[in-house]
Amino acid sequence: MKRSYKLGRLRSITAAMLAVWMVMLALGSTAVWAEEDTAASTNAGSDNPLGINAKAAILVEPTTGQVLYEINADEPMPPASMTKMMTEYIVLEEIKSGRLTWDTVVSASEEAATVPPDGSQVYLAVGEKHTVKELYIAMAVGSASDATIALAVQVGGSVQGFVDKMNETAQNLGLTSAYFTGPAGLEDTTVISARDMAKLASTIVNDHPEFLEYASIPRYKFRARDKGELINYNWMLGSNKSVTELKSYAYQGVDGMKTGYISAAGYCFTGTVQINGLRYISVVMNTKSKGARFQETAKLYDYGYASFEKKTIVPPKSVVESVKTVKIKKGKKKSVEVMTASDVSFLVKKGSQPTAEIVKTDLLPDKELVAPIKQGQKVGTVTYEYTNPDNSQKLTKTVDLIATNDVKKAGWFTMLFRNIGGFFSSLFSGIANLFG
Repeated sequence: MKRSYKLGRLRSITAAMLAVWMVMLALGSTAVWAEEDTAASTNAGSDNPLGINAKAAILVEPTTGQVLYEINADEPMPPASMTKMMTEYIVLEEIKSGRLTWDTVVSASEEAATVPPDGSQVYLAVGEKHTVKELYIAMAVGSASDATIALAVQVGGSVQGFVDKMNETAQNLGLTSAYFTGPAGLEDTTVISARDMAKLASTIVNDHPEFLEYASIPRYKFRARDKGELINYNWMLGSNKSVTELKSYAYQGVDGMKTGYISAAGYCFTGTVQINGLRYISVVMNTKSKGARFQETAKLYDYGYASFEKKTIVPPKSVVESVKTVKIKKGKKKSVEVMTASDVSFLVKKGSQPTAEIVKTDLLPDKELVAPIKQGQKVGTVTYEYTNPDNSQKLTKTVDLIATNDVKKAGWFTMLFRNIGGFFSSLFSGIANLFG
C-alpha cells in the first residue's frame, strides 16, 4: 500500500514538473516571438515605414540631392568595397585632366600583387602589365582589389599617397563623415555615412556619366588565357533579366554601381537606376545577406517610382516679377527685357501642387551689361527654393536670366545727345538741391 502511495505521489510530482516545464517553454517561446515582433515593428516603424532591413539606407535624386527616404543616414560606418567608388572617381578625374589615359599601361606593384587571397581579385603578379581601362573594368565589374591598388599606386605613387588623395578629395566634395585608410575597402577603419556615399555616387553620375558604361558590364574576361570571366557583383543590373540565377534580383533600369562586404560592414550596396529619364541613387549598409542588399534596394526603388514625379514649378522662358528688365549701357535701348533660360523642376509627391520662392537674384557686373547684347545672352541668375514638406529639406536651383531680344550698340550721335542730356539733368538736379 505504501509502495502504491509513493508511486502515485512520484507520478504527481513528475506531472507537475512536466507542466511547469511546458509553461516555461511556452513563456520562452512567447518571449522569442515578442522579440521578433518587436524587431519587425522596429523595421517598419514611423522612422522606417518601408521596413528597410539595413543599419542605414537612403534614396536620393542625384541632380538636386533631394532626399526621398532615409534611415540612420548620417552614422559613419565601414563601406567595404564601396570604398572603390572613390578610387573610381579619382581615376576618372585623372583621365579628365589629361594626367592619365585609358591606354596608359600600368605595371602591377608588389602592394597590388599581395592582396589577401580571400579577397576579390584578378591575381596580378608583380610587374604584370595592363592598361588603365582593363584594370578599371576589373575594379568596376569584379571588384578586384589588386586591380584597384595597382591603379591607386599609379595615381598616388604609393598606397598611402593615394589614400591621402582620397581624403583630400572627400574634403573637397564635402563628404564630412568620410575617412579613408585604403583604396579598396579591405580595412574596417575606413568609414563613411550613407548620405555621403550617396553624395559621392551622385557626383560620379553627374560629372562622369561614362562611368555607367563600365559599371553596367555584366561579365568581363580579364585575360585571354583566363578560364573564367568576372561576373558583376551587382545582381540588380537590368541586363540580368535573362540570367536564370539572377533574374529574381534584376531590376529594370539599374546600370550601377558598387557592392561591398566585410564582416564589420555586413552586405552593402550603392545602386543607381533610371526609368523614363528619372534617375535615383540608393545606398543600403549592413544588411544580412548578399541577396538582402538588393531586395532592400528594390523596396526603395519601388517606393521612389510609385510615390514621386518630377514636376516643373517654374517653366522655361518665365518672367521674373522682381527683375523684368535689366539696364544696358551704350545701347540703342537703355534696358532689355529678361526671362529664365530653363525650367525649375523638383521631385514631389504625386498629385501635389508645389511652389517655390525666389531667394536670390544676381545680375552680371555693369561692365558686362554693355551693348551689343544678343537675344538669349546671359545677363544674370535667379535662385529658387523649394521646401520638401515631408522632411523640411530645402532645395535650391539657380537658372540663368537671358535677354529676350537684341540690343544694338548706339551710334556716336545718340551717345552724344544722351551724355548732354545726362549732363544737364545732373546740373539742374544740383541747382535744385541748392535751393531745396
